[in-house]
Amino acid sequence: MEGVNHSRVSEFVFLGLTDSPQLQIFLFVMFSVFYLMTMLGNCLILLTVLSTPHLHSPMYFLLSNLSLIDMCLSSFATPKMIMDFFAQHKTISFEGCISQIFFLHLFTGTEIVLLISMSFDRYIAICKPLHYSSIMSQRVCVGLVATSWTVGFLHTMSQLAFTLYLPFCGPNVVDSFFCDLPLVIQLACIDIYVLGIFMISTSGVIALVSFLFLLTSYITVLVTIKDHSSTGSTKAFSTCTAHFIVVLMFFGPCIFIYVWPFTDFLVDKVISVFYTIFTPFLNPLIYTLRNQEVKTAVKKKLSNQYLNLGKTTPIYSVQ
Repeated sequence: MEGVNHSRVSEFVFLGLTDSPQLQIFLFVMFSVFYLMTMLGNCLILLTVLSTPHLHSPMYFLLSNLSLIDMCLSSFATPKMIMDFFAQHKTISFEGCISQIFFLHLFTGTEIVLLISMSFDRYIAICKPLHYSSIMSQRVCVGLVATSWTVGFLHTMSQLAFTLYLPFCGPNVVDSFFCDLPLVIQLACIDIYVLGIFMISTSGVIALVSFLFLLTSYITVLVTIKDHSSTGSTKAFSTCTAHFIVVLMFFGPCIFIYVWPFTDFLVDKVISVFYTIFTPFLNPLIYTLRNQEVKTAVKKKLSNQYLNLGKTTPIYSVQ
């Protein structure tokens, strides 16, 4: 183990998204706004669900946890990327690089299981409505969230167990703005192509199988909704459509990157930006725009905050 430590590089160098100073300024402003809006939007949904009694249901409990994970997923690399736009040398320590891989796979693994849990919730609610309250109890919901985090942790540890023992003794340039497994293991000083393909494609296969399972689940739910024409069915259709849009945005980039690793395309960077920045940003918009209950609760909370600010009076007085 000591020999391995002596052979490791101390830091990695990011090439980032572009070398153009003008474009870097534009991207700095754009991604700063997106990151701020992502944190505010997801935080607003989280606080709205927690503070609104009629939203204390299994679906919104899972939704609030999705917002929490999206905030985490957006924060593991985005703040550093934003600061690196003004850095002459975009570097990260070996430990920092490993930490990014750890958190990336922890949050994505957790979100995969959570999205499956949300589809299970909608399936029970629409296909077995009479048994919904007994099946989706508070204990089950907490168990689903705990399982999501547990699976995410086990998944990321399985990836790191492979990466930590690789010798990194020379090349240290990562052609991206954060550390990810397909890019980092290519820098190892041994030939790991076959083993690397197997390890990384495992993540891709998990994402693909999960997506196909979710696709089947939502098709079943939508067919059931179609057979029941009513106002409630329209609401359920809108909710399920929103859920599936989120699933599509999350799994599409993951499948592309991990099912076909070791590709050297500019599109890989674009896709990385999409699922680390744009997807967490779009999720709260999708849920608030397509869900009347959340939209109404958010508007009410914002209006209450505005009224409270308006009623605020100075508390200082001259003694």
